[in-house]
Formats: sequence, structure tokens, C-alpha cells
Amino acid sequence: MTTLHDQDWTTRAKCRGLEDGLFPEAADQKRARQICAGCPVRYECLAEALDNRIEWGIWGGMTERERRLLLRQRSDVTSWSTLLVGKS
Repeated sequence: MTTLHDQDWTTRAKCRGLEDGLFPEAADQKRARQICAGCPVRYECLAEALDNRIEWGIWGGMTERERRLLLRQRSDVTSWSTLLVGKS
């Protein structure tokens, strides 16, 4: 599997080209999360953020606070990509 293939999901994301809109402050997070609703690559996006411990922005419909909580609750998960997307 090539690096290009690994990143291919980003070209199918509903938020493509809206990077600034995915790093909102407080109240704007709800609006940013709505962009993720129904996105065909939501789980790939979330897995990317969780596996790489990305601390900022909305990824896969989750805020940084929600991701931190999930990581604490599921510290047993070694690969979010495998769990969420089924990649080995």
C-alpha cells in the first residue's frame, strides 16, 4: 500500500478545502461537526486523528475534547484505523 493510497480518503472528504472551518472556537464547533455528518470518509478521518493523537480541530465529527476522552476510555486500542476502518 502506497502513501498516496493511504491519504486517498482526504480527496473524498466533505470538508475538502475547508481546513480553516474545521478548527473553530467553542460555539462554532457544532457547525463544524455538521460538515462531518454523512461524510463518506468520516471513520478514516477519525482514525487518522486518534492514531496520530491530533489535538486540534474537528476530525471525524469529534472535537478534541471528545477524542481525548475516547482515548482515555479505550487505552487498549492500538490501531484505530483497524478498529474503525478495518485496515491492517
